[in-house]
Amino acid sequence: MSDFVVSARKYRPQTFDTVVGQKSITATLKNAIKNDHLAQAFLFCGSRGVGKTSTARILAKTINCFNRTENIEACGECDSCQSFDTGNSLNVYELDAASNNSVEDIRNLIDQVRIAPQLGTHKVYIIDEVHMLSTSAFNAFLKTLEEPPKHAIFILATTEKHKIIPTILSRCQIFDFNRIKVKDIADHLAHIAKSEGVNAEPEALHIIAQKADGALRDSLSIFDQIVTFSGDSVTYQNVIDNLNILDYDYFFRIVEYAQKEDIPGALLLFNDIVERGFDQHNFIVGLANHYRNLLVCKDVRTAALLEVGESIQEKYVAQSKELAANLIVRALGVLSRADVEYKASKNQRLLVEMALMQLCSLVQEQEKKKD
Repeated sequence: MSDFVVSARKYRPQTFDTVVGQKSITATLKNAIKNDHLAQAFLFCGSRGVGKTSTARILAKTINCFNRTENIEACGECDSCQSFDTGNSLNVYELDAASNNSVEDIRNLIDQVRIAPQLGTHKVYIIDEVHMLSTSAFNAFLKTLEEPPKHAIFILATTEKHKIIPTILSRCQIFDFNRIKVKDIADHLAHIAKSEGVNAEPEALHIIAQKADGALRDSLSIFDQIVTFSGDSVTYQNVIDNLNILDYDYFFRIVEYAQKEDIPGALLLFNDIVERGFDQHNFIVGLANHYRNLLVCKDVRTAALLEVGESIQEKYVAQSKELAANLIVRALGVLSRADVEYKASKNQRLLVEMALMQLCSLVQEQEKKKD
């Protein structure tokens, strides 16, 4: 039987400092432990894969550690830490509210809350996907959440804060987890690639980070998939082939054709894209995003908004210098209209081709206005 462990589990954060992209939250929790200002109920909110449950587990482990470090991290060596690492800790109780959402499940939890910890100072109750609890289960939970025993700490995690009733929200310290930045994800993937002995191109990791859409766990799953596909060398070409992503080069070439007013060239390139099986709507969205990136590069103050690899960024900066800002804005207008009209169109390919023809005519229109 294979001993392979997916990266999302193998590299799951074990300390506050290893949580990616949530420094303000981890710093607040560490200060709360240091100053003994721990609330008895926390609510961790945010989209999938941003570290809510991992942070809850780290908090539970650190609270009960007997020999915390000067940096307020769990030592990993005391009896409490070792029982936690092996999954045998009696001080941490996890409940998946998606499958245990009845009043009876909450009553069982409340019965356990009354029992004092056998080892350590606190018993921590982590309730994942808490928004899935039924209304009656929420109501059964209210009193305990408001006046829990001194040894009990509740950590609720959810992806949909708006579904939680206000009476629960008012009893919790609320922490909103950010979607993780592309650069942070790419840097983390680079660290993992190095640890695993995988040679990974920076541009390839940036593409994976972008595809993950702010979720670190998603990026790790994609990374594993690419490594399985390509072996110990993760290249930009491997990533776009495996994930069926349009190469940046297509968009750079379309813009070049538009600048040269080369309608046949643009249409032939678009035909090549269609024949390769790429979605026409995704092409429109991707081209609009390309023009947006070109506009962002026109000013050094907004250049930081560009979330791509260094070599790709240099190409964007070079191409943006060749285009006037007002021309880029008009191109964005053309693509925005095509995006809105795409689903309702009876002839979607013609709609996209008309948009490309309009892009290739913008320079000529501008010159006519000058005359």
